[in-house]
Amino acid sequence: MLPNVIFPLILSLSTHSAAVIMKQTCRCLFFLLFFLCFSIHLNLSEGADSITANQSLSGYLNQTIVSAGKTFELGFFTRGNFSRYYVGIWYKNVIQQAIVWVANREKPISDINSAELKILDGNLVLVDKSQDPIWSTNVSSTTSNSSVATLNDDGNLVLRDGSEPRTSEGFWQSFDHPADTLLPGAKIAYDKRTKAKQLLISWKNSEDPAPGLFSLELDPNESQYIIKWNRTQPYWTSGAWNGHIFSSVPEMTLNSIFNSSYVDNINEAYLTYSLYNPESISKLVMDVSGQIKLISWWESTKDWISAWSQPRQQCEVYDYCGAFGTCNQSSLPSCSCLQGFKPKFENDWNLGDYSGGCVREIDLPQCGNGSTSTGRKDKFLQNPQVSLPVNYQTVIAGSAGECESVCLNNCSCTAYSYDGNACLVWNGEIMDLQQLPENDGSGITIYVRLAASAPQFSSNKKNKGVVIGAIVGSAAVVTVLLAIVKVTIRRRQRHILGTANAVERSSVAYLELEMRGDNKNDTGVPFYSWKSILASTENFSDVHKLGQGGFGPVYKGLLPGGKEIAVKRLSSFSVQGSNEFQNEVVLIAKLQHRNLVKLLGYCIEGNEKILLYEYMPNKSLDVFIFDKTLCILLNWRKRFEIILGIARGILYLHQDSRLRIIHRDLKTSNILLDAEMNPRISDFGLARIVEDKVTEASTNKVVGTYGYMSPEYASYGQFSIKSDVFSFGIIVLEIISGKRNTGFYGSTEALNLLGYAWRLWSENRALDLLDPMILAFFKKSEVVKCINVGLLCVEEDPIDRPTMSNVVLMLSGEMTFLPVPKQPAFAMRKHAFSASSSSSNKPDPISNELTMFVPQGR
Repeated sequence: MLPNVIFPLILSLSTHSAAVIMKQTCRCLFFLLFFLCFSIHLNLSEGADSITANQSLSGYLNQTIVSAGKTFELGFFTRGNFSRYYVGIWYKNVIQQAIVWVANREKPISDINSAELKILDGNLVLVDKSQDPIWSTNVSSTTSNSSVATLNDDGNLVLRDGSEPRTSEGFWQSFDHPADTLLPGAKIAYDKRTKAKQLLISWKNSEDPAPGLFSLELDPNESQYIIKWNRTQPYWTSGAWNGHIFSSVPEMTLNSIFNSSYVDNINEAYLTYSLYNPESISKLVMDVSGQIKLISWWESTKDWISAWSQPRQQCEVYDYCGAFGTCNQSSLPSCSCLQGFKPKFENDWNLGDYSGGCVREIDLPQCGNGSTSTGRKDKFLQNPQVSLPVNYQTVIAGSAGECESVCLNNCSCTAYSYDGNACLVWNGEIMDLQQLPENDGSGITIYVRLAASAPQFSSNKKNKGVVIGAIVGSAAVVTVLLAIVKVTIRRRQRHILGTANAVERSSVAYLELEMRGDNKNDTGVPFYSWKSILASTENFSDVHKLGQGGFGPVYKGLLPGGKEIAVKRLSSFSVQGSNEFQNEVVLIAKLQHRNLVKLLGYCIEGNEKILLYEYMPNKSLDVFIFDKTLCILLNWRKRFEIILGIARGILYLHQDSRLRIIHRDLKTSNILLDAEMNPRISDFGLARIVEDKVTEASTNKVVGTYGYMSPEYASYGQFSIKSDVFSFGIIVLEIISGKRNTGFYGSTEALNLLGYAWRLWSENRALDLLDPMILAFFKKSEVVKCINVGLLCVEEDPIDRPTMSNVVLMLSGEMTFLPVPKQPAFAMRKHAFSASSSSSNKPDPISNELTMFVPQGR
């Protein structure tokens, strides 16, 4: 073909010199050869799923191979540091690149432009510019030049002889050499013949795939899996396999997601799993946090979610805060240094990597009977209510003073504890220390050795009188000043209250005085600066926006210690919003329950009002139950646990807390889900406190959400604890069915979900209400019981609705016979809406997230 192009060109240019002809001919050849070479590389990088003996992947060209079904991709990648490159496998069609396997995690590539992945002497080898091997499959049994490396659709990279079928296991596969991730179909095993173990080893940190501190492996003696710190110290066990799950991992009953298998035969023991929905994307990861996590890709929000993690609490991870660090599950950040100590690596600490631990602010003097050059002895600082650190020694001592002397006279002793019966001492670094809640009976007091010159012991006896006098005098002055300030504040408050409804600025000033100026209204919640809020959200970047509510937008934030938070920003110039803001801070600060969201702090700056909550990685309940893909993550067992958790949270509000609180805006979008999918009730902006013995009240301003409001509240403004019960009944029926209450608008089946549920109940077809996505695994009696309870909660007359204490009893199985429900007041829902909505003639058939205010709109 080439002569057919060149010869006519020569004839047509016969008047030109031979030099010109040759120049143009060479140019044609150059472009032709370039096109051919480019085509070869293009075909390899975009269409191939294998590397053969005459092909290679070039780091310079950023070439990849892709599995036949376009599920996984193999190529070169980097994380944060562009001087370290790796060969890895990741999901092809997931926006957030999730690495599931790394070849050279211990030997990164520094020069990506000269790196190649090729077949060499039958092995798959990563070479540098000198053709020296950086990483190899290192299969000694083969020298075949016909070897082929194929990336399969399950994410397994298989090295096989080219003459073997593509389905063969080959003589090497990446599934036998996992990194931090166990993919469906892979296994984590123990070979009884060779005693070899397969381990999942965490990354060093989120930007470094080098082997980290945490590993998951099989304990062959106990038929259970364990997580170890530094490959030596076990701190979590799965419990024994009972034929279906590991006993300490009840989350494995989420078998609408995956099916686990544990095999134990004469040759090996291993765990493997498969997904019930092959189209879903889930993986088991040994995370850098020291937790083993089941993570699934959330296509609707383009995000990864955690279905469960073990250990459940971060502080249960061994030595999470490092030497001389203490972990407090309820603090922010969770790690801090003991008094007299500081972070060893300040930058790592600020990034949330606490593994380096803490070091002394002032070194101990040279050892010699515990004395300094001035003759002053080292001292011990009390640290109460902490967990028992590891690696202690028991010594004989008859008293606390004697125990202290034993430690003081031992140069290597760093701490002691005496409980009246035993003297415990620690030599060297103190590891795995936790700060425990006050009501935890396992807490002990340890005394940590510090230099006598430490600031904690800087008081001078000669100055005691002066100090005491100064304190007393200062206290008197402060008392007088506080009295003056208090009078001034109260006068200012009365003035502000008189004009609070004029402009938003007055509302903000009132809030500032209420929440910062009056000791009686002290919230007990940390105040954060506006600057820190902007830094945590990157100036409220849309990238971090989690959602939008009636209150305002919610953003994901990151505090300096690496703690993830949810930042709720009140819509500007909203008087109603100011009231909501004050409500949430005052109420939630006084509420503590496992099924209520935790308030971490707040901020007031000009017209800006901010609430900081603990971050819920799994968003809200409505996102799961109304999504046809995500709903499979909530099998019946988990849905029942969520229903019961919500019921217990409402019971706490109505009866068990220090205040009797009516929420008034219970709905599925206000039920958040934590990392273990436990429900947390949120959004207390519309809540009301009532007297201890008062169960109902009324208002001229009806607020709430269409589809969840009780008929007496929507029509007459009368609300009570039974209004919350009605909302709970709606939530129960939505959880069971996977359908929105308002999703039946225009349907011939029923006016709404209540009508549909009642029709099925009255026709003895209650089970037809159950979400078809979870029909494979459910307990019939529990489903029927929950439908019964849900219908009891939505009865028209509030008197007929059960209290939340009775609801919990019924759900817990402590009431043998349940009352028969009456026909619900579902016809009231449409009337209530049409009478109050001025922006639409009919409700949105897709969403029921319209918040109502009658007669005044927001």
